[in-house]
Amino acid sequence: MASIGISIEPTARKKEEKQGDGVGAEARAPDQPNGRARSFHSRPLSTANTPRSRQSSPRNPIGSSSSYAPSNSFRFGVMERLGLVSGSKQRKRRLGKVWYRKRAKGVAVGAVGLLACFLVVNWWMLSRIQDSNHGFRYGFLRANSSTLSIREELIKLGKVKRPQKTIYAKLLAKAVHALAEGQNKPEPRELWVEPYLLASTWRPCADQRNWEPSGGDNGYIMVSANGGINQQRVAVCNAVAVTRLLNATLVVPKFLYSSVWRDPSQFGDIYQEEHFSNYLKPDIRIVKELPQELQSLDLEAIGSVVTDAEIMKEAKPSFYLKHILPILHRNRVVHFVGYGNRLSSDPIPFQLQRLRCRCNFHALKFVPKIQEAGALLLKRMRQNGRNLGPLDHYLVGPFSETKLKRKKGRSTKGSKFLALHLRFEIDMVAHSLCEFGGGDDERRELESYREIHFPALTQLKKTAKLQSPATLRAEGLCPLMPEETVLMLAALGFNRKTHMFLAGAHIYGGKSRLAVLTSLYPNLVTKESLLSSSEIQPFMNFSSQLAALDFIVGTAADAFAMTDSGSQLSSLVSGYRVYYGGGKMPTIRPNKRRLADIFLKNNTIEWKIFEGRVQKAVRQTKRVRARPVGRSVYRYPRCKECMCSTEEE
Repeated sequence: MASIGISIEPTARKKEEKQGDGVGAEARAPDQPNGRARSFHSRPLSTANTPRSRQSSPRNPIGSSSSYAPSNSFRFGVMERLGLVSGSKQRKRRLGKVWYRKRAKGVAVGAVGLLACFLVVNWWMLSRIQDSNHGFRYGFLRANSSTLSIREELIKLGKVKRPQKTIYAKLLAKAVHALAEGQNKPEPRELWVEPYLLASTWRPCADQRNWEPSGGDNGYIMVSANGGINQQRVAVCNAVAVTRLLNATLVVPKFLYSSVWRDPSQFGDIYQEEHFSNYLKPDIRIVKELPQELQSLDLEAIGSVVTDAEIMKEAKPSFYLKHILPILHRNRVVHFVGYGNRLSSDPIPFQLQRLRCRCNFHALKFVPKIQEAGALLLKRMRQNGRNLGPLDHYLVGPFSETKLKRKKGRSTKGSKFLALHLRFEIDMVAHSLCEFGGGDDERRELESYREIHFPALTQLKKTAKLQSPATLRAEGLCPLMPEETVLMLAALGFNRKTHMFLAGAHIYGGKSRLAVLTSLYPNLVTKESLLSSSEIQPFMNFSSQLAALDFIVGTAADAFAMTDSGSQLSSLVSGYRVYYGGGKMPTIRPNKRRLADIFLKNNTIEWKIFEGRVQKAVRQTKRVRARPVGRSVYRYPRCKECMCSTEEE
């Protein structure tokens, strides 16, 4: 178990200590065993750069450890015997005067040095404060800024030359103490189970059909989905529903290359095409490509290309019937380019909504290559245990059995583990318009990223008055930082022995930003650390396929924690856990606005009070309820279109 060292030196306290006149001001003595402060007068002067004549002790020159003291005493004894001095009293008086003058001179030099140090530190503090243009940074960070040193872990990480600055050093110190005291205590049972029996009354039923197959006679629909794997998955399911709505034939979807995700993977590289087509055959007709007579058409010239800009977000079925169906009748083909979340959640016909659920939870199966690697990850996360998870079969298919074949001997129970989706990648951080303590360097870096990837947001900042970073944070609109995440997990009761899987892409700030999380929870791993270089090599440079591995482990985990409820991956994972979990797959979905209010009391709140408030804020988000009107069925499948409740039977 890695040892953790935390040193906390509040800046505000430093400033108070150094505002004295240099002689009477008390200074801290961190090297003293009892940690007590001692005055400047009680501290021995440094002898490193002091002339030898200053090192002798005037009160006991013979007993002094200085090499000069014996020779000095010997010299005065000889002079006295020769009559050059008038006796021991005169000698002591003279020595006293010399010692007093030299000490006064030493004190003066020390005072000047202390004053110089104070001026330098004061200049540095002012320059740091002036780095920020926002009152939030000045008022909040100045009061809380401290240095969090996790030296052993930072040495292991190798890339961090200085301790990580954090605004939560006081709370983190309390968290370290609480984790150290409770590392042998059992974790609260509610962390690993759904807290409400009502969750077990819902069961999957989207596979039930109550209509005749569609002939797809009105033409062909082509879809080029944008975004990452999660946005693409939603787009595919929406396209399936629209195809049925328009009585059309769906061409196997294509995925656009994204400058953000940079993944050339196509549908067949991630999902099983044959299973997709066969499972949905009773619902819609699916083909691999357009008929030969339509392939030569210039779709843009004939007006068959429809972009996302031409379809309102959350468009109702009536929009497609009014504007898209006539194009199909006229040209026999429509190509949706950049298609995404362009079909409303409500109102929508019952069977059409059920078809979307059927596509998401039943028709989309990962290819064997991804399933095999996912099964291997699950096996290693469970410490090679023999027990299957309740969702393994749906996620990794036959590999759930082959990877966990029982050997002769006693069966071993797998370890429980928590999957954590830390949505703190640079795209999320940049788009949030929040600040995370990095000063001018951070602001310049994120602004440059926005100019390239979010030009519309950059232009909006220039033409409109947006909310300040302080307001965004207070409203809970900023992604949780790793420091805030580790405080939440510690307050909920996860101990240092908890096995954790970190899902997601590269964290903004790299390993140095994760140092707090990895130090307090040493059993935290990623897919990159669990798989060997040869095992993960087939997925490198394919971000969507890597995200599919995160999807499998996050969905199958004994508990899943998200840090941003708006994340597509978190939404899809939590929805999948609800649909197939049978009320046994808890998900931690924090209320960021309430957490932000708790974190603002970093300097004054006691740990027990902090624990209670965090637990209450998270507990309220676990309540079981049917899908709210207008919310996504992929995230909230507890509705009569997707799931059936035994209480209503």
